[in-house]
Amino acid sequence: MKQLWERSPSTLGELTKALEPETGWTRATVFVLLKRLIAKNAVRMDENQRSNVYSPLIVREDIAPAETESFLNRVYDGSLEMMFSSLTSRKKLSAEEIAEIRQILDRAENNGKD
Repeated sequence: MKQLWERSPSTLGELTKALEPETGWTRATVFVLLKRLIAKNAVRMDENQRSNVYSPLIVREDIAPAETESFLNRVYDGSLEMMFSSLTSRKKLSAEEIAEIRQILDRAENNGKD
């Protein structure tokens, strides 16, 4: 999906070329994944072109919150504190990262005051 969001519309060949260095996936593997995504109504295939062209039917911003929640539940039993602690204990945060996190927390705190 990431490749489709970044390179839409794309042919099977274009997607395979973009994915192969990172994943090692063959054309057949990418085709199977596209078929599954089409069946889930996440991707559309346009057959009116010389080559089939694929485009996302879902918007990244619409799916990211649900995927994040699913990850949090699966890996950290829904505990945001546990996830945050795990992430920050493994990596030294820069001053910029800490400032960004503070801004996020400030926005969250202000949203709760509405």
